[in-house]
Amino acid sequence: MATIWYREKMNSVFINRIIRACKLDVSLYEEVEADKSATLQAALVVVLSSIAAGIGAISLGASNFLLAPLLSLVSWYLWAYLIYFIGTKLFPESKTEADHGQLLRTIGFSSAPGLIRIFGFTPELMSITFIGSGIWMLVAMVIAVRQALDYESTWRAIGVVVIGFLVQAIVLAIILKFFGQS
Repeated sequence: MATIWYREKMNSVFINRIIRACKLDVSLYEEVEADKSATLQAALVVVLSSIAAGIGAISLGASNFLLAPLLSLVSWYLWAYLIYFIGTKLFPESKTEADHGQLLRTIGFSSAPGLIRIFGFTPELMSITFIGSGIWMLVAMVIAVRQALDYESTWRAIGVVVIGFLVQAIVLAIILKFFGQS
């Protein structure tokens, strides 16, 4: 009986965290930054968001649905490491102190708005849900990065996210080109 109660409590906390992440609740990002047990939850948010994208893009083919969760997890891990390195080594503020795990958790939860991509199952809805969720996730990521890196400047967080995005895009393009020529 206690196990069932605990499981229901954890599910309730998890769903509440997803909702708060979607609401861009700054305190949520501080909470998961400090909660080392939330790393698995953050990974689950990334997977659920990518599955939602796969369902939303199913009209483009089943391969998107099958590959999306794996690529999303790899991308999330790489993105968190890049943001960690860029934010703590290249552009820290005086109060910046973070580790890779903190960024994994906060960035993972910033994927929560991507859950709306599930509604893009028709070509007409896909564009609007993917564009809308992309902007929403970007705003959430800036908040997540600002909180995880203890930045006072939102502009610095935006800069770190943009630089991280560009580096990640280049790396992924190289990887895709390498595997595309095999």
